[in-house]
Amino acid sequence: MSDLLIAGGGLSGVLLALALRSRQPGVRLSVVEGGERLGGNHTWSYHSTDLDADGHALLKPFAPMHWPAQRVRFPGYERRLPVGYNSIESSRFHRVAMRVLGEHVRLDAPIEAVHGDHVQLASGERLAAGCVVDARGARPSAHLKIAFQSFVGTVLELRDAHGVREPVIMDATVPQLDGYRFVYLLPFSERRLLVEDTYYTRSSELDAALVRRRIDGYVHERGWQVDAVLREERGVLPLLLGGDIEAFWSEQRGGPVPIGLRAALFHPTTGYSLPDAVRLSHRLAAAPAEDSAAMLARVREHGLSLWRRNAMFRRLNRLLFLAASDSERRAVLERFYSLPVPLISRFYAGHLRLADKLRILVGKPPIPMARALRYLPDASA
Repeated sequence: MSDLLIAGGGLSGVLLALALRSRQPGVRLSVVEGGERLGGNHTWSYHSTDLDADGHALLKPFAPMHWPAQRVRFPGYERRLPVGYNSIESSRFHRVAMRVLGEHVRLDAPIEAVHGDHVQLASGERLAAGCVVDARGARPSAHLKIAFQSFVGTVLELRDAHGVREPVIMDATVPQLDGYRFVYLLPFSERRLLVEDTYYTRSSELDAALVRRRIDGYVHERGWQVDAVLREERGVLPLLLGGDIEAFWSEQRGGPVPIGLRAALFHPTTGYSLPDAVRLSHRLAAAPAEDSAAMLARVREHGLSLWRRNAMFRRLNRLLFLAASDSERRAVLERFYSLPVPLISRFYAGHLRLADKLRILVGKPPIPMARALRYLPDASA
């Protein structure tokens, strides 16, 4: 029997396991993953200013790709943001995590159900533990109002150098289709490039074949010739608009401890989940081993605190998804990325000051003020 069993070998589950192995090596730990490898098929990115020294230390074994700056492109301007940017591919994530956690990991073990004191596998096997953590990704909840960030990304090996020297986190010069659309570029090497077509939308539907054709068109327009498609990733991630967070956490009572996307712990506007996963991993690993109820209480307290702190991001999301028309959404982001770099960095990190919030909201808004004011109040904030 394990002291702590983590159901799900994705980003949040593995980072918690690594933090526990480092801080509490005596804890009997197990990670159960239904797939054939940890981390699935993803690329995780974060800004250097998102994490403190301890956070960067936890990720150092993965040797993240690092660039000293990032760029955005809009119809009115292109801007270089001198903020460090980092990415980890899931293939490397799996290799490094298995070197540390290997004997504690069980792969190819599909999970049927997760409870506060055990995990039931699809094979019928029952795995008991003093504390059970549910890290299996986002789940629907009637208590959260959400929109979506959907994407398809292809890692391409090009015939010649692509010329992209730094990540382009938003190329919003593309036609605006199916919501707010932008292309995201990550240059892994001189010829290897991730091209990701992303949509901020109210719908959770993703037509991967259609988006793939749009990626092909984007690549063709730039004169890039593809030697090989190395891999493809896709996703539909939640973005928070509002909700009843107390009711959301009441649903968890008596069950396993949700973390990561399953606990709605991600940046409400960007959808980035790695910084929150790192912070929670350190927080949980710093405390003595405990049962599911005690750990759940701590994660709940952490989640409620973040919800209160992040009210501004939900307001911005409502402006973007509810107040703005299809033709206005790009203008909202175009104005935001013209603001001072330190403010943008604090926005990424989720640490906005009062002056930052006023700077974002005050000025010439792309949305008529009378319409915008209808969506600013948040009774659940």
